Amino acid sequence: MPMQAGDIEKMIKEALPDAEVTIKDLAGDGDHYAATVISEAFRGKSRVQQHQMVYAALQGRMGGVLHALALQTSTPNP
Repeated sequence: MPMQAGDIEKMIKEALPDAEVTIKDLAGDGDHYAATVISEAFRGKSRVQQHQMVYAALQGRMGGVLHALALQTSTPNP
């Protein structure tokens, strides 16, 4: 069963409460999403570490229930 965009956003915000999260369904199938996540928690972390934090928030659903997630992460602008 595909994931809903709202569920993805909720899981990310539970792990990163300050995050600004934007989710876009790329194919209309509930399996292919793009996410932009902006969080102060990413400051000082490499891009790989930032992505790992988001994947951890999804609690193992990547590659299973959630087939594809194009991810962009950054820290807030001052």
